[in-house]
Amino acid sequence: MPQFIQESTGPNRALFLDRDGVINAEINYLHQPEQVHFVSGIFALCRSAQAASYKLIVVTNQAGIARGYYTEEDFHALTRWMEAAFAREGVQLDRTYFCPHHPEQGVGAYRRECPDRKPNPGMLLHAARDFSLDLTRSIFIGDRCTDMAAGQAAGVGTLLLLEGVERGDCAGGRNYRRIPTLDAALPLL
Repeated sequence: MPQFIQESTGPNRALFLDRDGVINAEINYLHQPEQVHFVSGIFALCRSAQAASYKLIVVTNQAGIARGYYTEEDFHALTRWMEAAFAREGVQLDRTYFCPHHPEQGVGAYRRECPDRKPNPGMLLHAARDFSLDLTRSIFIGDRCTDMAAGQAAGVGTLLLLEGVERGDCAGGRNYRRIPTLDAALPLL
């Protein structure tokens, strides 16, 4: 995979979070509020990051849109519901970036290669521009090797793989560390 390292000159730093498996328990093609079960420690982690002046940015592939299982409006409605749940916990999410495309399983216009779909770094690079981020001082927590690859390609300084999904090592990824729970990320903020 080509490296697209962003020059990191911005004053801000971000805590990037994958959604499914990091913010909420992994449920294939989650798209309704009643399906959401928040991962233990997510609100405490986000409150601590917010207190340390990190931008809170969600980056998520949404192949369910590409496959026609739910719509972009369904995704946005769930995102608004999740943002309200975070607000009730004293957390303001700065933005959610998503990729609705899939190169093989997409339907119609959603079937295509996309620079935003992880393991590509597009969503992270958009956030870097939008929020004037120093990616080398930022953190990305994901639960899949594709998250680690996207973060590495974007030049994110700290990559954390939440244990549970990936059993082996991520190919070419020596620049990440595994964490057993979200609480293990707190000392890094």
